[in-house]
Amino acid sequence: MADASVTTAGASEQSHATSLGLSNEKLGMWTLIGSECLFFGALISAYLMYYGRYNGQPEISPALYDIPFTSVSTFVLLMSSLGMVLALAAIQRGDDRGFRIWILSTALLGSVFLAGQIYEFTWFVEEGMTLTTSPFTSAFYVLTGFHGMHVTVGVLMLVTLWARSMTGRLTSAHADVVENIGLYWHFVDIVWIVIFTAIYLIPYEQATG
Repeated sequence: MADASVTTAGASEQSHATSLGLSNEKLGMWTLIGSECLFFGALISAYLMYYGRYNGQPEISPALYDIPFTSVSTFVLLMSSLGMVLALAAIQRGDDRGFRIWILSTALLGSVFLAGQIYEFTWFVEEGMTLTTSPFTSAFYVLTGFHGMHVTVGVLMLVTLWARSMTGRLTSAHADVVENIGLYWHFVDIVWIVIFTAIYLIPYEQATG
């Protein structure tokens, strides 16, 4: 009878796995990330195509960028990935309190990054760099805004995990859920490194070098 139970449990577990050895949920997350790579690739390509196109409007100098400020924001976002790793490790070993601390810390770091981006956008608008100023500025705001939207979604998911843990609905048995959301969060962080390099660092070095 015990053997039959084990067999049934094993069959049930396998029914949630794909032929690749991944769970349906994890495969779905990787599929989502793959599609998002295409979206960001298209947006980055569009930005590069429209770079320097001002349609007769005053040029926006890359020197306008506050590289030290944006670098700090980037560092904050990268540190949030470390928080995500520690949160996953905590829930995998059954440390609910540690998980709540680290998952909430990750969400807070993501929120700090978003606040920095809002502040930066406000500064750019005051300097005359608006969404409709030129094709270049439109491509800039669409790309960075699209990424900011992804960070916002990620923060909401992290807060949801924290709330579920507080109510006892998220335990070590659900570590795979945390891992899948962690994949999304790491992807968002990696994409920002590419965006930061392409939009801020390279043009700034060319303008001031």
